[in-house]
Amino acid sequence: MIRTLAAADAEAYLELRRQALLDTPGAFAASPEDDLVATVEAFREQLGREPDSVVIGAFRERLVGMVGLYRDRHRKSSHTLHLWGMYVAPEHRHSGIGAQLLAAALAHARSVPGVEWVRLSVSAAAPDAQRLYERAGFRVWGSEPDALRAGGERLVDHHMALRLG
Repeated sequence: MIRTLAAADAEAYLELRRQALLDTPGAFAASPEDDLVATVEAFREQLGREPDSVVIGAFRERLVGMVGLYRDRHRKSSHTLHLWGMYVAPEHRHSGIGAQLLAAALAHARSVPGVEWVRLSVSAAAPDAQRLYERAGFRVWGSEPDALRAGGERLVDHHMALRLG
């Protein structure tokens, strides 16, 4: 089942988020030590900004995947949503969950008045994720060398965008 997470999902979300940060440190700017959404209160505050900020989850008896969207707060860029935090637990990868999460996120984006673009960043170290985004219509508009440093590596981020229409 794919659905928007609610306050009652906070503990499951935090558990999966921590797993994501530890499992794939090069895919996230956050670390467990500095994650901005590392508490129940921070998660609930983020959910309080719906529809401009949502987290969508995939459930298979428990939460096994997630993706977030947030809208730029500045008026001049409020036509853009940012996709962030895409993660599927390793034992559930290559099962279509990532595509389902992405489809649900894009459906939500299309439902938010005034939104015309969805943007994201994906690590060059995650080619499967980049292919998933490309299949959905996202295109690379730029690459950022040395965007993140994890495990002694200097990682490149590709910035991607999809015009809704």
